[in-house]
Order: sequence, then C-alpha cells, then structure tokens
Amino acid sequence: MKPDDAAVGYDPSTVPPETAQMLAAMGPFFATFGLVMLLVCVFMIFCYWKIFSKAGYSGALSLLMLVPLVNLIVFIWFAFAEWPVLKGQQQQGVVKG
Repeated sequence: MKPDDAAVGYDPSTVPPETAQMLAAMGPFFATFGLVMLLVCVFMIFCYWKIFSKAGYSGALSLLMLVPLVNLIVFIWFAFAEWPVLKGQQQQGVVKG
C-alpha cells in the first residue's frame, strides 16, 4: 500500500466476491432481526402498560421500561410500592392486611 492510496479512500471493487455475497445475504437477516426485536419491544410495552394500569398507576409508566437502568429502578419500585388499587380495596374493606 502506497501512502497515496490512503488519500483515495475505500474502493468497494476490491472486496472479494465471497465477502460481498455474505454481506448481501446478511442484509435481509439483520432487517428481519430488527423487525422482530421491534415487535417484541412493542409487545413488552403493551404488557407493562396493562400491568401498571391494573395496579392503579398510569400506563404511561411502561414507557420508562425502554430506558436502560431506569427500567430496573421502576421495576424494583413497582415491586415494593403500595399499589393504589389495593389502597382503594382496603378502604372498602375488601382486602385485609
């Protein structure tokens, strides 16, 4: 490699045909994988929305589950917090506790 070659930049015609075929085959794989992961994330947010709503909190708290580290904090808080729906049942005498 000559020093002048670095200034020219990357030449895709120098890629071996096997590598080009492999990269071309991986494109649809990563697109499919990304779509599946997006669908899994949407489904998880939907499930958390239902859980937060049934506990008496705003379903929008489920959006915090998308934020790394914050999702762990919200999960721990949710596990140990006193849920508003249970407070209402205690006031009505439905749940003894």
